[in-house]
Amino acid sequence: MPLIFVNYRTGDEEATATLVDRELSRVFGTGNVFRASKSIAPGSRFPQELLTAVRRSSVLLAVIGPRWLEAGEPGGRSPLEGEEDWTRREIAEALDTGAVVVPLLVGGAKRLRHEDLPARIRGLADCQYCRFSHRNVGADLGKLVDDLVKLPELHAAARDNGYRRAPARPEEPLHRTGVAPVIQHTQHGGIGRVGEFSGTYIHEAGGPVHTGSGHLYQYLPGDGGAAHGTDDEQP
Repeated sequence: MPLIFVNYRTGDEEATATLVDRELSRVFGTGNVFRASKSIAPGSRFPQELLTAVRRSSVLLAVIGPRWLEAGEPGGRSPLEGEEDWTRREIAEALDTGAVVVPLLVGGAKRLRHEDLPARIRGLADCQYCRFSHRNVGADLGKLVDDLVKLPELHAAARDNGYRRAPARPEEPLHRTGVAPVIQHTQHGGIGRVGEFSGTYIHEAGGPVHTGSGHLYQYLPGDGGAAHGTDDEQP
């Protein structure tokens, strides 16, 4: 059975639910992520399938877009007011079973308030939410995965699925000598950045590279301790 249940409202961020499902399936395995239109086989009784899946899931991810709370029923009521609304029923089941419930606020969706929700799912407003922007898809999906993979069950599923987080790229060590900042670096010529500094690259530099203003002093072997300096100040 799935570990993650993707909850969403038809007509509100269905495409985002699909995108999130694909990324989570890649990390945790497709069988560990439930999304109704993907996971329920033709001919299955969807009420039973939905409730069984949500009751056995460790996490329910509620995808909430700007239209999630909009009135859509006669009389100006939100669909959430209907006891048979499946978005509501799935969330209620997850809250009742003690699953981790994560509101994923998409685009301009506002943080949920208790007064906006029916009593049955009012606890959703107390759940820590995540933000998702289509302008920042890669970073936001990456953060969502990082947050979910901290949960023990999901961590094990990701590991078993072969997921390995890319190690952070180490920064190049910075050395300082004398007055001006110096870094040990080999670089072809040109104008650009060396480490954290901007300036002129020295072709195939094999020693310290001057990247600031003022004098650079370096003691060279065999010179009897004499200091050799450079002065790059412009007139």
